Amino acid sequence: MPNHPSFFKEMRLVNRYSKFVVLSLVLLSVVVAPTLVFAADAEKAPAAAPAAVAATATPWNILAGAAFGAGLVMVGAGYGIGRIGSCAVESMARQPEVAGNIQTAMIITAAMLEGVTLFALIVCIVKT
Repeated sequence: MPNHPSFFKEMRLVNRYSKFVVLSLVLLSVVVAPTLVFAADAEKAPAAAPAAVAATATPWNILAGAAFGAGLVMVGAGYGIGRIGSCAVESMARQPEVAGNIQTAMIITAAMLEGVTLFALIVCIVKT
């Protein structure tokens, strides 16, 4: 019975749950994977020179964090600008008489988002 209202309500809940599960798995892998990699490197390091291992591992950790931060910034900016564009086009389709005002607001919002993105990227680059 795909046309039954309860079917659509149930599918909406399943879709929300599956998005939550996928997001949780991605975040878990992002948090756990570096821990496992660094633990494996620590086991291979000789016990006689712990200061040398720490000195060589620090720049790589900082670069990896900066790269991860820059990637998150770019993904967030792309998602945000995509949402701005899709909502603006949908609004223009619903009310064509105010399309000019919507387009102006969309361009201003996208410019602000680009400014914040550029600032965040500079912070990630300068941090290294």
